[in-house]
Amino acid sequence: MNWLRRLGRAERIVLVVALGVALEALGSFLGGVGSAAGWVAYAPLSQATQIEPGRLHPWVRLFIWLALTTVWAIASIAILRAPTSE
Repeated sequence: MNWLRRLGRAERIVLVVALGVALEALGSFLGGVGSAAGWVAYAPLSQATQIEPGRLHPWVRLFIWLALTTVWAIASIAILRAPTSE
């Protein structure tokens, strides 16, 4: 983490934003695992809900996003923390 101390405030902010974008891409990929491309028999007037075969349940996707958000928040705190002079 020596290289992190040499970064300025603006460079640290850019690093946090880039980390957020990378985690968003990872979350989109992980949340879409198993989804089929194209039409999947959606009936807009029916009351039935249907999960695509092989697609993750909504609560699993929720936990994926919560985990990635937690990682981003903890990493942001560590990156943006004021450098300690040793």
